Amino acid sequence: MNSRPSIPINVPAPRTWDARLARRLVTPLVNTWVTPNHLTTLRLLIGLAGALCLAHGGFAWANAGAFLIVLSNFVDHTDGELARIGGKSSRIGHFYDLACDALVTVMLFVGMGVGSAQVGSLKVSPGWLGAVAGVAVALIFFLRMRIEEMAGKAGTKQATVGGFETEDVLYLLPIVTLTSVVMPFVVVASIGAPLFAVWVVVDYWRVARRAARSAVAPVKASETSQMWASE
Repeated sequence: MNSRPSIPINVPAPRTWDARLARRLVTPLVNTWVTPNHLTTLRLLIGLAGALCLAHGGFAWANAGAFLIVLSNFVDHTDGELARIGGKSSRIGHFYDLACDALVTVMLFVGMGVGSAQVGSLKVSPGWLGAVAGVAVALIFFLRMRIEEMAGKAGTKQATVGGFETEDVLYLLPIVTLTSVVMPFVVVASIGAPLFAVWVVVDYWRVARRAARSAVAPVKASETSQMWASE
């Protein structure tokens, strides 16, 4: 008798390589007590540990932090895959996942800023620059969540190139720490993240206007049909 858990046939295969590996790893957990929220919490703890290591500063700590951030980014795929193949999706779990994503990303930039401040010589504290990048990223996560509520997941679908998504750029973080360019990275992030946040704000405004027009159209159509009926 084969007791191996099976993946429901209506669940599409993941598009990215890390999600495919994550699905293989969590498939044995389908019929166990482990829930997607457990994996989300694990991702959060690993990510916060990585941010603390980055904030400590120093070559060894920075690289340990980068490794933990990469691991956290991978574990972030496991909760979603377990939810999909195990039929354990929930609205609360989805928002919990988004909140953890935002927190880990914010603390990542703040930690890098604080850590690089110990060897920095900028007039503006790298810690503040990291905070600026982190707040911009938090705003991006919030607006993407709002866009998803209005336009569905298709409205926040990330670009995929070679089996990797935009957010998978975090897998390259060890290159930043190994080459000791943490401070330049923080400076670039403090500029690039707010600029991208502005683009997301514009996108959110467009989606909100489109949703408002879609909501008004049925009302006008109903009023018109009632007017014709009365005539």
